[in-house]
Amino acid sequence: MIYGIGTDIVQVSRIAQALARHGVRFAEKILGPDELVEFHERSAKNPVRGMRYLATRFSAKEAFSKAIGLGLREPMTWPAAQTLNLDSGQPVLACSGALAAFMRQNGLSAQVTISDEAEYGVAFVIVTQEVQ
Repeated sequence: MIYGIGTDIVQVSRIAQALARHGVRFAEKILGPDELVEFHERSAKNPVRGMRYLATRFSAKEAFSKAIGLGLREPMTWPAAQTLNLDSGQPVLACSGALAAFMRQNGLSAQVTISDEAEYGVAFVIVTQEVQ
């Protein structure tokens, strides 16, 4: 059964401005450990790709926080909800810590899709709950 849905769109330039203002600390606040590695690798190859990566992950976390109905309150934290990619390229949400426990305790699972264009990053999340 559908537990919640969430969507978010973000201007890539807004994320670029935040990164310029706060430096890499901004990315470290938003991204989980695996995402941060990918962000640095993409940024080193092509700064525009790195910025779009950061924007889509920001958007995915916002959409996910809406779908689980918590917003950005415990146990939902920026780094606890990572959007990673399978070898096929499919994005998946990977939760850790208290957020992973919250998902298990409530029988929740999430599906995410992300996309970006030159100016925008967008994400859509569906959270489902196991029917007992």
